[in-house]
Amino acid sequence: MNAEQVLELYRKHNALLEGHFLLSSGLHSDKFLQSELIMQHPYEVEAVIAELVKKLDGVEFDVVVSPAIGGIRFGYELARQMKKRTLFTERVDGTMTLRRGFSIAKGEKVLLAEDVITTGKSTKECIDACINAGGDVVAVTCLIDRSGGKAEFDQPFIPLVQLDVQTFDPSVCPMCKEGTPAYKPGSRNIK
Repeated sequence: MNAEQVLELYRKHNALLEGHFLLSSGLHSDKFLQSELIMQHPYEVEAVIAELVKKLDGVEFDVVVSPAIGGIRFGYELARQMKKRTLFTERVDGTMTLRRGFSIAKGEKVLLAEDVITTGKSTKECIDACINAGGDVVAVTCLIDRSGGKAEFDQPFIPLVQLDVQTFDPSVCPMCKEGTPAYKPGSRNIK
């Protein structure tokens, strides 16, 4: 399955949206990838994630950790296919943390898995939570890197698909200048 086939799956399930979007990073964009719309079809997503599993060949890790909410189902399926344990982080008082009795053993090797990465902010917060819990984050992966390769991490970054989707600071957003209202489809509250 190549990048265009993955994007076609997003289009098929109306998960590649076009309009004026307020992203969880606070930036605006004319495109939004709503992975949860493809995740509701596990029999189709299984093949997509199997492609990512091939790209992750040789990455040695013990546990998959994903940030809530967007990465949970993706992280679960990735871990299932790779026969690994899976956890997720979530925000408590604005800070990404492990809850629900989840723990990472000191030195345990973590693969950080996010569905879509734009700026990498949530991913970096999840990495910090894993390190603070004693984990060793060995790599970062995602279904779609919509930063066009601009998101950077201290760990190797292995996306399945890389897109260059424009984002705008609200002060220079062309859609705002046209008077088009921004829609917030993501899961994180903007402050």
